[in-house]
Amino acid sequence: MLTTIFTVIPIFCVIGAGYGVGRFDLLGAGASSTLNRYVVYLALPALLFEVMAKTKLVALWQPGFIAAFGIGAFGVFAATLAGRVWSGRPVADAAIDGLNAGYANAGFVGLPLCEAIFGRASLPFATIATVLTVCVLFGVALIIVESGLQSEARPHQVAFKVIGNLARNPLLIAPVFGLAWSAAGLTLGGPLETFVRLLAGSTTPCALVALGLFLAIRRDVPGAKAPPIAFTALKLVGQPALTGLAAIALGLPHALMAIAVVIAALPTGTGPFMVAEYYGREAVVTSKTILMTTALSAVTVTILICFLHIG
Repeated sequence: MLTTIFTVIPIFCVIGAGYGVGRFDLLGAGASSTLNRYVVYLALPALLFEVMAKTKLVALWQPGFIAAFGIGAFGVFAATLAGRVWSGRPVADAAIDGLNAGYANAGFVGLPLCEAIFGRASLPFATIATVLTVCVLFGVALIIVESGLQSEARPHQVAFKVIGNLARNPLLIAPVFGLAWSAAGLTLGGPLETFVRLLAGSTTPCALVALGLFLAIRRDVPGAKAPPIAFTALKLVGQPALTGLAAIALGLPHALMAIAVVIAALPTGTGPFMVAEYYGREAVVTSKTILMTTALSAVTVTILICFLHIG
């Protein structure tokens, strides 16, 4: 349990630091949005590029693991998206809600947690889960958000606008470029690697500080939204349960099933918050979901780990 708690506590500390400087207005009124733009345009693209550029395509081909984890993540995302659209939520906002429920913090929390619990042999699978989450699921959500924001009646006009906007979106350009870099057999080294690593390393702390700033200066907006507890339950219970069922149905070895389920049970990452801020959508529920899932995951993930060891 201490491993899980010690992995989660620093997240709260950084969010708290952002909240503190926000309450005392040390960085100015627009600091949250400015810092978030830095993450979106520089830090996160560098991280996405680094992940893809350093990942060998052969190592990514683990069909059973990909299918189990993908069914859990995309299943919860799709179900949440459909349910929110059916309830009258705009498509763009429903896609962000889908990320709230299905976007695991696979990179910042998942990688060190898997190494501590399962050993270094689990890191390739944690990397696969990270790529599926921060590149594939994130990319699909961006496409849906862009599509939902278009107002043209003709499908081809919508398609042209969406493609044009996505082609200029750094969060999609960076992983595609990284994938091409890896496919070409190129490696990162020297000053280029240092440059990318410096920017990539600032992603998580800056995103968490931006979240803290947001919580310090924003209040609940009028109009009832789905309570964060609903997304929290889907994230911490629904996604790992669906992932586990998929892993059992696919006959995945117990060790791989455990890795997939534990990563699926991780709290919501900062990706949905950055998307909400980037597109100017309401982010109060998203920020609260991140906080709630992070707080409760120290307990739920620990219980899950004990259960998997017993099984």
